[in-house]
Amino acid sequence: MEQRVAEQLRSVLGPLGLEAHAFKVGWYNAVLQPAFHLPYPDDTLAFVVLSTPSMFDKALKPFVKKERLKIIRDPVDQCVSYHLSRVKERFPDQRMDVMFDYEMLPSRKPKFLAQTAAHVAGAAYYYQRKDVKLDPWGKKIFGVCIHPKYGGWFAIRGLLLFPDIQVPFLEQRAPVDCVSTEEKRIELLEQFNFHWQDCRYRDIIEVKERYSEEQKAYFATPPAERFRLLGLSQEAQRITFH
Repeated sequence: MEQRVAEQLRSVLGPLGLEAHAFKVGWYNAVLQPAFHLPYPDDTLAFVVLSTPSMFDKALKPFVKKERLKIIRDPVDQCVSYHLSRVKERFPDQRMDVMFDYEMLPSRKPKFLAQTAAHVAGAAYYYQRKDVKLDPWGKKIFGVCIHPKYGGWFAIRGLLLFPDIQVPFLEQRAPVDCVSTEEKRIELLEQFNFHWQDCRYRDIIEVKERYSEEQKAYFATPPAERFRLLGLSQEAQRITFH
């Protein structure tokens, strides 16, 4: 069943520059405090969805062109939301719950921890300070996921959960440990925590594809000004349809 669902997801999401990686809810819950657990049985089938560098041209720009006057929030969030909601149509006989990376619980905690989900699904390695033996920092250090193909040039966008599909025999695949030396891990975490704006951390490994100059400019621009880069007027943010 997992294979069939995975193939369907690949056929829908692949042409949009999105990847879906399977995992069991139990793998995710096992590495987190109860406050962050997903409220599903351990064997429940889930997929973490990533956007690759090609998503900008394959999904975002066509979406903006088509929905030009309906854009009222963040265009990337809205584009991903639209396409993941469309995925539901491929599974008319299955319950499918969708969680997005920007969604919060009433407690202000995120609905899911994106980097942990990517790691347990084997999609990208979540490097944290515990992965460094001789910790040189005396302050809080945030971890970061690195994809074996795209380095840091990708984003985790959401989860797809199938509450009625139990996969007790699904085998866990470890993420590729592509930043394997102590020196490189320290360099990665320092660049991500202290110099993230210059994007050097994204190229910590040799990547097969990175964001285009246009895409880099888009994400480097303050959100309120991004509409202009996509050819949208500022009014587009304020228009609502009933």
